[in-house]
Amino acid sequence: MQHGMVDLCIVGTDRTTATGDVANKIGTYLKALAAQDNGVPFYVALPSPTIDWKLSDGLAQIPIEQRAGSELSHVTGLTDAGEIATVRVTPAESPVANYAFDVTPARLVTGLITERGVAAASREGLAAMFPDLSPSPPERGRGSG
Repeated sequence: MQHGMVDLCIVGTDRTTATGDVANKIGTYLKALAAQDNGVPFYVALPSPTIDWKLSDGLAQIPIEQRAGSELSHVTGLTDAGEIATVRVTPAESPVANYAFDVTPARLVTGLITERGVAAASREGLAAMFPDLSPSPPERGRGSG
């Protein structure tokens, strides 16, 4: 991205809030930050069933799975003797956190690519794209002048 070799980013999402925040594999948020810093559009592709219309704040409301710390503190491989062994690669007293997902706020998302087209990453954008699914219709006339 820093060298102008990326035209746009497209990632997926496991869960999307009604306001356009998205939860995806760890590292997605960092890609969105890098895209913003380099002027690269950042899109998220999703099917409508991933939209959770009851959630409005992804950071506060989406529980983030934490996987076993041993996935990071240990590695399994083949020894010189041809045996499979698991060894610790971190000091035993080192705490390990292994979050599986992170949340990218809607403000970093250029658009949400859905089966009905590209929606703005906002409550209004999603409600306009999915009026039959959204519990509240999009607000009209506020903030646009």
